[in-house]
Amino acid sequence: MNHSLKPWNTFGIQRNANQIVRAENAKQLLDAWKTAADSHQPVLILGEGSNVLFLDDFAGTVILNRIMGIDIEESMDSWHLHVGAGENWHNLVQYSLEKGMPGLENLALIPGCVGSSPIQNIGAYGIELKHVCEYVDCIELATGKALRLTAEQCRFGYRDSIFKHEYQDRYAIVSVGLRLAKQWLPVLTYGDLTRLDPQNVSAREIFDSVCHMRMTKLPDPKVSGNAGSFFKNPVISSENAQALLAAWPGVPHYPQTDGSIKLAAGWLIDQCQLKGASKGGAAVHFQQALVLINQHDATSDDVVQLAHHVRQCVGEKFNVWLEPEVRFIGRSGEVNAVETIA
Repeated sequence: MNHSLKPWNTFGIQRNANQIVRAENAKQLLDAWKTAADSHQPVLILGEGSNVLFLDDFAGTVILNRIMGIDIEESMDSWHLHVGAGENWHNLVQYSLEKGMPGLENLALIPGCVGSSPIQNIGAYGIELKHVCEYVDCIELATGKALRLTAEQCRFGYRDSIFKHEYQDRYAIVSVGLRLAKQWLPVLTYGDLTRLDPQNVSAREIFDSVCHMRMTKLPDPKVSGNAGSFFKNPVISSENAQALLAAWPGVPHYPQTDGSIKLAAGWLIDQCQLKGASKGGAAVHFQQALVLINQHDATSDDVVQLAHHVRQCVGEKFNVWLEPEVRFIGRSGEVNAVETIA
């Protein structure tokens, strides 16, 4: 139990694993999984560790998915990218823009690997992965059988997919297929992007604006360990939203296609005057309330206690109960994050 996981989680939490294996192709990944399974050890497949909190030492093998490669095919109306799961997401966004293929610019500077993007259905500034995903290639760990899921089969939801449910722990993502339409339409619905001119804006300008917003609001994990947005933006019914807006007319709210209303978790936390609040070495970031940081040698217990405090404050004030976006990893695998901080 002496393999440190500190370099492999952006929170910078000190935990250990029995074994850490780097897999550069599907065979290496399968072999590592089989070796662990044969000795009845739990297995965790990890990208860049940008969305996990290790609650404990991991009593098994952590496999770092480093399957690389980007292939591009062109059709009449689209570019089709086939991207290895181990590629860095932001590097892919930059690469696609440099190649004159816009469509990912709103998703700039989201930390992590491409293979993690379908699990969370990553999203930012009005775009989600599901808008550009064509398919996800996986392997069934027990059999080694290859499987291609269409975007529809992935059952993408808000920070959700089939990979958080039936396919969790049974399949490993090896590559992701993206479709970028040549008929590019800018998405300018959030933040500073609303000030840009839709008639003349370029994808590069959107990219630069998104990078500026993220860099000024969000802490650099290399300086202050963090896992990005700690909580999901809550989605509530229109009835509950009406009651909330009656009491708090200034609540930022975003109607969804199904009639529900999405709220800004950061705003709710901010209204509770929680910026800078701390438990042990963990703190709410002083600029972006949605981010919990490792301020000085935080333990996972510090982070859990702080997350509980934030959830309670928001729940008592607004009757809205926040859920973590970050995945919580226990001794033998993922555990229920809501139950952990409740």
